[in-house]
Amino acid sequence: MTRTAGSAADALAVRGSVELATEPGAAPTDSLDLFAGLASHLPDPAGPLIASGHLRRRQTMSRIMQLGETTAALLAVAVLAIVVYSVASRGAGMLSVSFLTKDPPALEGVKGGGIAPEIVGTALMMALATTVAMPLGILTALYLTEYAGGLATRAVRLALDLLNGMPTILIGLFFFGLLVVGKHQSGFAASLALAVIMLPLIARATQEVLALVPGGLREAADALGVSHWRTVRGVILPSALGGILTATVLAVARAAGETAPLIFLSSIYSHTVSTSLFGEALPNIPVYIFTASEAADPYGFERAWGAGFVLLAFILVTSIAGRALLYRSRAKMAQ
Repeated sequence: MTRTAGSAADALAVRGSVELATEPGAAPTDSLDLFAGLASHLPDPAGPLIASGHLRRRQTMSRIMQLGETTAALLAVAVLAIVVYSVASRGAGMLSVSFLTKDPPALEGVKGGGIAPEIVGTALMMALATTVAMPLGILTALYLTEYAGGLATRAVRLALDLLNGMPTILIGLFFFGLLVVGKHQSGFAASLALAVIMLPLIARATQEVLALVPGGLREAADALGVSHWRTVRGVILPSALGGILTATVLAVARAAGETAPLIFLSSIYSHTVSTSLFGEALPNIPVYIFTASEAADPYGFERAWGAGFVLLAFILVTSIAGRALLYRSRAKMAQ
């Protein structure tokens, strides 16, 4: 930005400062002329703003970057919209009470049937996985936030980040060698693998929520002589409960659609409703979608689209519910 020519007041101020700084007996004429000329080019605070070439270039670059960011965001939303539309257009027609409450046909090429065993098995495995991952994730976040030092915090965070970025098929392969080889597949083994997938998500999200708890609450508890553990249990955890539930819901939505670990750990099952987590493999929606879409059965392919729609609807609903809980928790903590 540039301005118009300087005012006479600026020139007089420069002239007076030069006269004061000039030694007695020296001729200040040349210096005064020089500084008066410089003062004439000073920006006038009361003058109008004039756009320069630099400003126009920066504005052009800013508009280009905003356009690129907007385009990228619209592309991401468009991809999601295409996926949702594709699944909904092919699978919504299969949705009915019988589809949600009946078993799949025992033979291929038979029309009708449902995915009731897969829904029950998926629900049981996700419940057990949440029961395992939620307390471990919360305790890990509490350790990082309230007790760990600098080196320990960095090490645990790195481990969580590596675990979060690890391919889920490797997690399934690990539990396959640990719990399945020499034994048999089970819903318990699959639940443990899903719990490992959920653990870093719950821990890191809970850590961020605990960091938002106002420090004044901790200071007030310390001033009253309350032990640190009682402060955590009675003050910090209740304040962050909404955010912790949000982190858990989002982790459930993330793990519900995992297929690779379940192929190793719970894919050889009978298409009947079962609640035996420890005795046998449990039917589940991700593996059913995989097997039905690979079979040479047009009706099975239709059921696979219907199962995909049910799974997608569950993930969308849980994700939206998690975001709503997160916004509510942030608003409550900001009060």
